[in-house]
Amino acid sequence: MTVYFSFGSNKGERQSNIQKALEGLENALVAPPKAVSEIIETKSWGFDGPDFLNCAASFKTDYAPEKILSVCKEIERSLGRTDSPEYTPDGRRIYHSRTIDIDILFYGTHRVKTKDLTIPHPLIKERDFVKIPLSQIVGQDIRDAFPEIFINLQD
Repeated sequence: MTVYFSFGSNKGERQSNIQKALEGLENALVAPPKAVSEIIETKSWGFDGPDFLNCAASFKTDYAPEKILSVCKEIERSLGRTDSPEYTPDGRRIYHSRTIDIDILFYGTHRVKTKDLTIPHPLIKERDFVKIPLSQIVGQDIRDAFPEIFINLQD
């Protein structure tokens, strides 16, 4: 299965944090990345904070989505991420600076919806910091690369 990830860091040694996250995934999935985008710098999204470095990568793995999520969370913790998701009373996510953020964007063409995980990631359409690097590694506009599932993501 080809799994697509987004990486972001706006705290500490941003580029090193992303590199260590990529290496952590490579070690945990026992496979090198199939593709890695350029690292781009973007404004923080959803809050006022330092700029982020972002990239996207794809890996081939046989791990189930829940196992991959567990691996991502462990890598985030190992790189110093300590925050838990926070929400406003009306259910909107509160965002903060972070040493590393790893999101699972796509798991092949499969859909996953559990309490802890939604694939494809529901906010891809809103996030240029995801769309630009992801387009680099798929070699085309993400709408063309993932037509069967992208059409149903929220507008």
